[in-house]
Amino acid sequence: MKKKLLGFVIFLFTAVAFAQVDQVSVLQNDQGSKLVINGEDFMINGMNWDYFPIGTNFSYSLWKQSDDVIKAALDSEMGLLKNMNVNVIRQYTGVPAKWIAYIYMNYGIYTMLNHSFGRYGLTIDGAWVAVTDYSDPRTQELLLSEMDNLVKNYKNTPGLLMYLLGNENNYGLFWAGAETEDFPDDEEEKKFIGEKRGRPMYKLMNDAAVIMKSIDSSHPVAICNGDVLFLDIIAEECKDVDIFGTNTYRGASFGDMFDVVKEQLNKPVLFTEFGADAFNAIKNTEDQKMQAYYLVGNWKEIYENAAGLGKAENSIGGFTFQFSDGWWKFGQTKNLDVHDNNASWANGGYSIDLAPGDNNMNEEWFGICAKGPTNQRGLYDLYPRAAYYALKEAHKLNPYDEGVTPEFIKNHFKDIELMDAVLRARGE
Repeated sequence: MKKKLLGFVIFLFTAVAFAQVDQVSVLQNDQGSKLVINGEDFMINGMNWDYFPIGTNFSYSLWKQSDDVIKAALDSEMGLLKNMNVNVIRQYTGVPAKWIAYIYMNYGIYTMLNHSFGRYGLTIDGAWVAVTDYSDPRTQELLLSEMDNLVKNYKNTPGLLMYLLGNENNYGLFWAGAETEDFPDDEEEKKFIGEKRGRPMYKLMNDAAVIMKSIDSSHPVAICNGDVLFLDIIAEECKDVDIFGTNTYRGASFGDMFDVVKEQLNKPVLFTEFGADAFNAIKNTEDQKMQAYYLVGNWKEIYENAAGLGKAENSIGGFTFQFSDGWWKFGQTKNLDVHDNNASWANGGYSIDLAPGDNNMNEEWFGICAKGPTNQRGLYDLYPRAAYYALKEAHKLNPYDEGVTPEFIKNHFKDIELMDAVLRARGE
């Protein structure tokens, strides 16, 4: 076994050394905005992906496990992702470059590499700072240095698609922790925070993008914003960022998102997160059809707004949130072996299970796959929900194919039967 594993590691490093790095760019013309890889138009059928066995939380890292465990985990999950026509996963920094290359070379799946950019705090001069102050010179020096090192370490990695800065860091300007909370409604408070804390952050993100692109001209730089909050400041401060990424939870429709970004920012729109939980807060039970309904509606709009199809023409894809349930999301450090069904925040866009005055968003049920028990090796199986099968059908569409029209997309999605997806999941 050890000899086989050693041979695999040698093969992997050799393959990485000789593999070609793709040229990824953003194309904007009178047809709209596209992502282009080596001259070919590319629509991102993405997935937010991680690996957390039941009983673990954010402190667990797959990449600290043995190579044979990592390989087994990747082979199991990347096979499922490839089967549903996912072509990019979103991963946070910490993943070794060799595994990004392994995923790409064996499954054809790219990685969008995400640096949190101080979203959850920083260690400065040996001391932990829980709330990042982007106007602080020490913070600026640290983050720009980290981005410089990041690009130098990953720029020649096969399978790298692009860099992503942050994770709805504009929301972090209001919240003290990592858990999702209801957002303040006061407009004056939002404006004050945007100017005092947001503007320095966006300026620093742009400074980082300039440095990154000077080192690596083959991979675009995107930011991850919470919806369109502070889009006016982004338009002023982030002129060198290539792509506007957004975590957006509005229900089955993104509403005016595409048009607002086109008018105010005129950059490609990438949905870095969007999704729906699979737990019905009113019925107090799992509801796979409900989850699939919302996700299918979202993907329909993502394709409809692609370049050349007559709508906003600025959509370059998205990343469904998320591949498997996170049993640690509610509470984060307690009851890690309990699949908690507490709804921790409310969202009117998901009206199917919203009762007046109650919360309806269940953080531990966003997976399009349910998670099985952990075995002795620290691995687990996944059980696809209805959304998995529905999105498999959705992702068969390439909006850039010859002959694709708005009517073609409409009919493609009309043919996706949610109940059939429910029955397929039930059969599994």
